[in-house]
Parts: sequence; C-alpha cells; structure tokens
Amino acid sequence: MVHDDRTLQEHARQVGEALQRYDLSLAVAESCTGGLLAKILTDGGGASSWFERGLVVYSNTAKRELAGVPQRLIEQHGAVSQEVAEALALGVLGRAPVTHSVAVTGVAGPEGGTAAKPVGTVWIAWGSPAGVQARMYRFPGDRDAVRRASVAMALEGLLERCQGAA
Repeated sequence: MVHDDRTLQEHARQVGEALQRYDLSLAVAESCTGGLLAKILTDGGGASSWFERGLVVYSNTAKRELAGVPQRLIEQHGAVSQEVAEALALGVLGRAPVTHSVAVTGVAGPEGGTAAKPVGTVWIAWGSPAGVQARMYRFPGDRDAVRRASVAMALEGLLERCQGAA
C-alpha cells in the first residue's frame, strides 16, 4: 500500500479529531521515522490543542537521555525490540503531561538490517494510563516506504486506542 502525504494527513486528521473529541493529549518518541510522525500530526491546524511534544531519539544515547530507556534494555534486546519500544512509549508518557504516547523504532534501511531484524522491521508501541502495547511489523519497500508505513500504522493504532478510551 502506498502511503502518500494526503493519506497520512487524513489519518492524522482523524487522530486529532478523536484526541480533541475525547479530551486526550499526545506525545511521540520516534527513532527510524526521524520526526515524520510528529510532522504529519502537526501539519493540520489545531494540533496545539492535543499535541504536546515529539522526541526524535535516533541514537541510543538519545533514547536513554531523553526518554529514559535503560541501557540494559538496549544491550539485552537491541534498539529495535519490543522492550525498547515499550520503554520509549512509557518514557515519553511519563515525561510529558499527556494521556497517550506512541513510539516507533525500527530498521528503515537501506543498511542496518540483520537476519533476525531485516530492513523493514519496526516496533511500534502505544502508551496510555491503561498501560503499554507494542507490535512488530515487517514493512516492504525502500527507506521512504518503510518510514511512511510505520507512520500509517502508528496513526491507525493510535486512533483505535483513542476511540477505545472514550
């Protein structure tokens, strides 16, 4: 599936409406998407009423310093893992005055993949007062396609969780 700007912005508009409708707020922590999720979320007007902040935690140092991911998780599981995605979501949730968070970490390519974690492997985690949930995806395509698919799935999962919070 192609995730062009128009499609992603429509998903983001729906997320924004749901956050506003249910009086929820959001912070994001992103690694492989490099700020694309925050950009798409804030492209439309009115985002300041529900979008609090976005962290680009591209390096492991940033993951530790800005989102509080324990070094031992990175060492034991790698930056692209369920454990690190969950720690990112919980870290940004605990550091921002928000009700919801989403975190993305993965291998967008073209290099960096391994047999266990090939290019296109992405973990997305969603946090809320109810806890954190993470899911692993394997997206096909080049770097841009992987990043856009990651944003699309992050938004889709966020919309589901916002509607479920109502």
